[in-house]
Amino acid sequence: MNYKPYHYQDYATQWIIEKEKSALFLEMGMGKSVSTLTAILELMYDYFDVAKVLVIAPLRVASTTWEEEVEKWDHLKDLRISKVLGSEKQRVAALFKRADIYIINRENVTWLVDRFDSDWPFDMVVIDELSSFKSSKAQRFKSLKKVRPFIKRMVGLTGTPAPNGLIDLWPQIYLLDGGERLGKTVTGYREKYFLPDKRNQMIVYTWKLRNRYQVPKKDKTMFCLLDMDT
Repeated sequence: MNYKPYHYQDYATQWIIEKEKSALFLEMGMGKSVSTLTAILELMYDYFDVAKVLVIAPLRVASTTWEEEVEKWDHLKDLRISKVLGSEKQRVAALFKRADIYIINRENVTWLVDRFDSDWPFDMVVIDELSSFKSSKAQRFKSLKKVRPFIKRMVGLTGTPAPNGLIDLWPQIYLLDGGERLGKTVTGYREKYFLPDKRNQMIVYTWKLRNRYQVPKKDKTMFCLLDMDT
């Protein structure tokens, strides 16, 4: 199928190309995958800026969506996909397969990081459903944080960047920019932007945004593109 992007999709593609650390906060069905794949294609074969890309996604999405998008659009037909899924033997075989984009489900991120460690081979990482990395205590976050210094380009994709509140933003943004925007620790982030809300003596259950950071309801908008570059 011939790809005729909407204006915002073309803009999103250029956004990824121009920013080494970026995010697309777009609702489902708005073309996050094809916009990102188009950017990968150009970065790889026009700009020669990346050599090996890793896509981290929920299992169902990793199994079908990205490969289907490549097969659907004519301009993407030369991109080679390898799905790092299944048993350990199958995942290892997929890693040895020659490809442009390697796709893994988020449950196996720790396995992948442990396998490569400082020999991390992927210079670009795309996290499909970035909000699944909303917990700084989760092992998948800790593992990806470990290899973050070896990643040249990071892209986060989600339509729900703060599903349970703004506290959820810190781990996601940290993986993109290493703490440049929201600080190096979630504790520092909470202390700067929030106050304790519901609590039981010393145990805080929820946090509320400090008044000076509150946005009037009439001014609230949904940011579709996030620039993490300085």
